[in-house]
Amino acid sequence: MTRWPWGARAALFGGVALVVGVSAASAVPTRAEDWRTMPPIEAVPVDLVAFDTCDAALAGLREAIAPHVGVYGLEQGGFAASTDGEVAADSRAAGVPKATAESAQEPQHSKTNAHEAGVDEPDLVKTDGNRLVTVVDGRLRVLDVATRAVTGTLDLPGGHASQLLLHGDRALVVGGGGGMAGRGIALDGPTDVYSEGASVTLVDLAGAPRVLGTLTVDGRYVDARQVDGVVRVVVHSGPRLPWVYPTDGRSEAESLIANRELAATAPIGSWLPRYELTEAGGARSEGSLVSCDRVSHPEEHSATSMLSVLTFDFPGELGNGDAVTIMADGDTVYGTGTSLYVADDHHLRPMTRTAPTAPPTTAIHQFDVSRPGPPEHVASGQVAGALLNQYSLSEHAGHLRVATTSADAPGIPEQAPATQSAVTVLKRDGAVLRQVGKVDGLGLGERIYSVRFLGPVGYVVTFRQVDPLYTLDLSDPANPRKVGELKITGYSAYLHPAGDGKLIGVGQEATEQGRTTGTQVSLFDVSDPAAPAKVAGHHLPGASSEVEYDPHAFLHWPARDLVVLPVQTYPTAEKPVAPQAGGVLVLRLGDGAFSALGTIAHEPSTYDAGIRRALVIGDDLWTVSAVGVAVSRIDGLARQAWVPFT
Repeated sequence: MTRWPWGARAALFGGVALVVGVSAASAVPTRAEDWRTMPPIEAVPVDLVAFDTCDAALAGLREAIAPHVGVYGLEQGGFAASTDGEVAADSRAAGVPKATAESAQEPQHSKTNAHEAGVDEPDLVKTDGNRLVTVVDGRLRVLDVATRAVTGTLDLPGGHASQLLLHGDRALVVGGGGGMAGRGIALDGPTDVYSEGASVTLVDLAGAPRVLGTLTVDGRYVDARQVDGVVRVVVHSGPRLPWVYPTDGRSEAESLIANRELAATAPIGSWLPRYELTEAGGARSEGSLVSCDRVSHPEEHSATSMLSVLTFDFPGELGNGDAVTIMADGDTVYGTGTSLYVADDHHLRPMTRTAPTAPPTTAIHQFDVSRPGPPEHVASGQVAGALLNQYSLSEHAGHLRVATTSADAPGIPEQAPATQSAVTVLKRDGAVLRQVGKVDGLGLGERIYSVRFLGPVGYVVTFRQVDPLYTLDLSDPANPRKVGELKITGYSAYLHPAGDGKLIGVGQEATEQGRTTGTQVSLFDVSDPAAPAKVAGHHLPGASSEVEYDPHAFLHWPARDLVVLPVQTYPTAEKPVAPQAGGVLVLRLGDGAFSALGTIAHEPSTYDAGIRRALVIGDDLWTVSAVGVAVSRIDGLARQAWVPFT
């Protein structure tokens, strides 16, 4: 697959215009049908319909996958490996105390920094003010805030725990990487086994933590969102087929014939993801995660990718998630209180040996989550270009705003495609997310580094050598327009509202030639959208921050004027032998300027001691790493307690 310098992938969603059937008696391929000329997957209409029967589903899947089967199968054992990690916000944004009667009764504590108010996102650590629950080192640990002691540790049956959500006395923990027992597919090729699994575990936290149930899914965990006590988990899966390779005397032609026969005779179970459910009493069940008639698909598709949305109710039993599935790719999840959007950011296209023939587009699928039970797929659409992360999407007043970077189709192989960025406004029209407005021409020759939408206003940062911060007026969805631009050195990789017409940016300072020099925390005055200005900044030479690629690591606590972010420092030209060190930088934002309160570091360890998260509970700042938790007084940062993970 051709990979463009700014990270866009080959064209997305769906299949090709011409679908070729395959029989087991296919002749030896000629040069014209060689694997080097496998058709690229082009953008197609995204209207979805359900399969009528399992027979119809199997016939459609076999036919759709045929043009994409080559000498090496679909590469990566069924679908291309993903590249994870490449991410109305006002005073109500998560992490900012809400001035309501409900919040006034809660213990004063920070929450996970999330995109939308009222929509929680899974993270490494959660707190309700009385206890702190973390999976930062892959095990679930519960700490009592009052005694500052670990009260429970749990190794989860689903494998390495990666993220969690919290509701009352229950935690929902997601993990992955282990694969379903006995379901790895042996490959006749360079790798021994292809296996991928996602797990969801429900844990009771009343007393010593105990597992109430574990669901393991034959697929890859994408992301999840929680509204009140209901969680929607998105899982990606692809066909599991034992592809062969041209090894041990097998020619390319023989390998191609064998793989075509394999795809043409594969049973429906090769596509439908499977699950295993283990309940607290030891009862086990397994089967297909979704039935054939609950799989929706576009008229043309590649049969290489499925997205399943699972639903879990915290107060109830775990169950199998009651999946709703569509034939689509997707790596970016964005949620509001009533809608869940899954967008294709081009990581999951099956690899082909040809360059894309058209600029990339992004498919977006909207699910209605306003009612209890499984969500309903209600609309799909597409826009030109590629997303950065979930902050590239924002729903406001019935419209979806989408920020993307586009590139021309490759011309000269040694020359990077010309790039520009845009914000497209979509509105649901029946089952289609239809474009109603667009502003483009942002950052010519550059790509998007951060986006934030705040009600009728949008902010987009692009970068190559300097950092243009664009301000957009989105009050008229049919006529979005650029109203201001600020050019400074460096860039902001994350933007956060700070109230009173201010915006915090976290990223990198850079020279005028575009060479980055270390973490930069900036304060922008955007009260006049036509004249944005940088009014303050704090530079930490030779440092980087997890906030740049994971906004969950950012903490803003306006009640104490705190801005806290993890940093990792490296040797610089000024300090070429400085040791690598990780900690959190604690800043105070007051009177339009930053002042450094200091840094917090954890105990030295041969294991990773880099601090991942910081939380406010009462008058203390809790910092969490894989080696332990430190409690420091906000005023003065004096150490109050150290709780090691042994």
